[in-house]
Formats: sequence, C-alpha cells, structure tokens
Amino acid sequence: MQANLILCGGRVIDPVTDTDAILDVAVSGNRILAVGENLRSQNAEMVDCQGFLVVPGLIDLHTHVYWGGTSIGVDPDEHADKSACTTLVDAGTAGPGNFQGFLRHVIEPARVRILPFLNISFAGIFAFSEKVMVGECSNPELLNSHALLEIAEQHSDIIAGIKVRVGRYASGTSGIQPMLMALDACEELDLPLMCHLDEPPPDRLAVVSRLRAGDILTHCFKPFPNAPVRLRDGEIYREIYEARTRGVIFDIGHGAGSFSYRTCRAMLEHGFKPDTISSDIHCLSVNGPVFEQLTTLSKFLALGMSLNEVVDCSTRKAADAINRPDLGRLVPDCEADISILSLEQGNYSFFDVDNEVIESDQCLRPAGVVKAGNYRRLTGI
Repeated sequence: MQANLILCGGRVIDPVTDTDAILDVAVSGNRILAVGENLRSQNAEMVDCQGFLVVPGLIDLHTHVYWGGTSIGVDPDEHADKSACTTLVDAGTAGPGNFQGFLRHVIEPARVRILPFLNISFAGIFAFSEKVMVGECSNPELLNSHALLEIAEQHSDIIAGIKVRVGRYASGTSGIQPMLMALDACEELDLPLMCHLDEPPPDRLAVVSRLRAGDILTHCFKPFPNAPVRLRDGEIYREIYEARTRGVIFDIGHGAGSFSYRTCRAMLEHGFKPDTISSDIHCLSVNGPVFEQLTTLSKFLALGMSLNEVVDCSTRKAADAINRPDLGRLVPDCEADISILSLEQGNYSFFDVDNEVIESDQCLRPAGVVKAGNYRRLTGI
C-alpha cells in the first residue's frame, strides 16, 4: 500500500458504510486509499487523531460566499475553516449577470471547494444588508430565462442547480412567478431547484406542491408563517408529508430568520427529521444566531438527533442532494476530503432566530481538514 497520508486512531464515522469505530484512514494523492486498522505506508505523513472524530469532508449545503461582490457574502475560506468544511454550496448569491465575477474572484482562488446554485434573478442577491434590503425576484425585469440557460450551460461542470427566493420579501408582487420560471429552466437543464420561501404570499401549499423529486426546500423548519407544522397542536401539514413521499429534500438553511426550535421540536416529535443541515451563513447571520456550520450541527445534537445522523446530514445526504457521489463519504477511490472534529464537553448555550436558548453539554469544534488529499491543522491536533 502506497499512501502519502494516514490519519491514525480517530473515531471514524461514515454513514455510507455504516462505520463508527476506531480506525485509520489512508490517502493516496487526492483519493481515499483505505479505511482499516493499523494502516502503514513508508514515507507517509502520519497524523495522530486519537480522541478526535474523523468524518467525510463536511458539506454546508446553503451558504452565501460571494464575498466582496455582494453585500450578503462572507469569506468562504474563513467560514470553511471555522466549520472544518471541505465543500460550500453557494445558494444563489450570484445570477447570470455577475456569475463570471463570482467564478473568477472567489470560486477559483478559494481553498475550499465552492459549488454554486445559480439565481434565477439576473443580478443575484444584490441588495441584502442591514441598511438596504431588496428582494431580487420582486422585479420582473431582472428575470430572464435565456440569460439563465446561457450561463448554466456554459458552466455546467460547476453549477449544482438553480435557486429561487419567493415570498413577501423576496418576490413581492411577482409572487410565485419566479419559481415557475425557475422550474421551467430546471426541466430544460436537468438540474434541481433550491427554493427559499419566506412570508406569504405565496403560501406554503402553492410552493411545496410544485416541488419535484430532488428539489430542495430550504428553511424547512422555519417559524410561523409558512411553517411546515401547525404550531398550536404540532400537526404537520399534509403537503409536507406528500412532498417527502415525492422525494423533495428538506434542508435546514438556518440563517437569521429561518430556523425555530419550536418548529423543529414539533417536526422531530413526529419523526420528521431534516434531510440536510446547513447554516445559511451570510452577513446578517455570521455573528449569530448561526456563527458557523458546526454550531448549527451542534444544535441538532442538543435537540436529540444522534451524532451519526447529524454527520450524515452534512456529508452523504448533502453530496447526494447536489449529485456528487464522489463527495461526502470515506470510500476507496472517492475524493480525499476529510473533516477532523473534536466533540467538546462543557456547558453551551445555543439560540435560534426567535432568541430561544437551549443548553447542551457538548459542541462540535474544528480540529483539522484534508482537502483533495492535503492535510491542514486547524486547532487541537
């Protein structure tokens, strides 16, 4: 066995292979070589991971990282390092009109892999800040399907899907029309749609009933209004069950206003767990309540999901949502993207978008990362 890197003695968790054991992970070039006991190779770099979690490279499925090009964006490498992420999925920060700048000035220079959803709006999310807030889908003049198709086809190697934001704030008087245009484009491109829904109109039923298998409903555990559950008695709406049966993907997309413990508890009590857990990191959530992806994942540990379930929601399931079976798993010949985490014990307080606080005795922290076979220490090792 010829490996250039071996991670030794960590608690390896890989939901794809149902692995949860103290093992070594060997890397050759930019590929996983082997997972097993007592792996050794001459001249390989050895990293002692005893006491740490070794998991597939974490994927944050909902971020806004067009830093410097839009007001909403945060620095991708800074967010990735704080979260030990190897892949960030940008949720439509750029549209056809500014995608080239996003690609040249952010995606290409970044250490972390960035896979974007392309916004149906020509300008992307161009005015999102404390001082100026304009819904990019509220102006029909910014919606052009031909421009969308041109950029999506030109960059089909990197674009993961199409993003649309609808609701009273995001689409205004345009209502559900931007979503219908985006769905039409997705059919033409054979790509998934990621849909943001804020306050009505449109309402939950109009939006969710139109989502197809493989489409992503982000902000899936949002508070009232347009919550997925009737909060007074905890009953989940029929269209939500029907969407899951159809194969719609339910993504958290925490953000500054889109994740409520009250909603989450009601959903979990019915056994309705999220498919993917993502941060929706942006300029208004980075200093709280989100902070970074590991804090978001830690909230679900505090809410009763198991460590293996939480890891699955930010690895295999996130990779499958963007049709990247080479990511999010520790399987020989897959991309050597690996996250090394510490599960710290102590007293932690986590708050949601309604400022409700929950207490926990554990929190996930970054320790190291392997990206395309290259190891970097973050903290703790």
